[in-house]
Amino acid sequence: MISGGEVGPGERLPTERDLSAQLGVSRSSMREAIRALTTLGVLESRHGAGVYVTALRPADLLETFSVLAEVSQGHTLLEVLQVRRMLEPAATALAAARADARDLERIGALLEHMDGTAAMDCGGLRAGARLVGEGSDGGVLDTAGADLGFHQAIVASTGNATLAAINDGLSSRTFNARVWAGHREAGLTAELHEDHERIHEALVARDPDAARAAATVHVLRVERWLRTDLARSGGSGD
Repeated sequence: MISGGEVGPGERLPTERDLSAQLGVSRSSMREAIRALTTLGVLESRHGAGVYVTALRPADLLETFSVLAEVSQGHTLLEVLQVRRMLEPAATALAAARADARDLERIGALLEHMDGTAAMDCGGLRAGARLVGEGSDGGVLDTAGADLGFHQAIVASTGNATLAAINDGLSSRTFNARVWAGHREAGLTAELHEDHERIHEALVARDPDAARAAATVHVLRVERWLRTDLARSGGSGD
């Protein structure tokens, strides 16, 4: 009924009793179907008002997909990065063509914030950055959050809500924190910083080819780091 347009976004469903009679199923089966579609973001229950179809936005419908990157481990996590290597460079290239001045300003602000948190965490990535709390787990989490926001803002600037929702599902703040902690331990955070700078420069220059190349190098760097980390910890990266 929803996919056929009989009940559209924001409209109220017939009552559970009417739906059961109309579709020829039991009330308990109908209740379970409504519960499942609510979990999937297709329906929402409004207390005292009935059950309504949601706006059916990609972010709502793909919300449960976001758990993928958060819970994946070992080879599956490596597969997630491989998919990101397919999608993220294309999205970054599209952003270079479509991002407006406000988008670029926001992306630049997130980059500055990321640089600031990384500097405090690493104890001097920028001159004069040796502050109390450097190297703390909180610093890594702040940097990881800024990193995630940076990439999400880039994909959002494409204007493609479905692409943005899929990208969000392939991203994980927890994994980002692991990446930054691992690179910090190996003294390689400067490489991540340089990757982000190249991506930003390509966006500002409106150069899709350069943006695609910079994003590819960045995701591939993280993918290679994960392979090494899995091999060192005994996980499978093959």
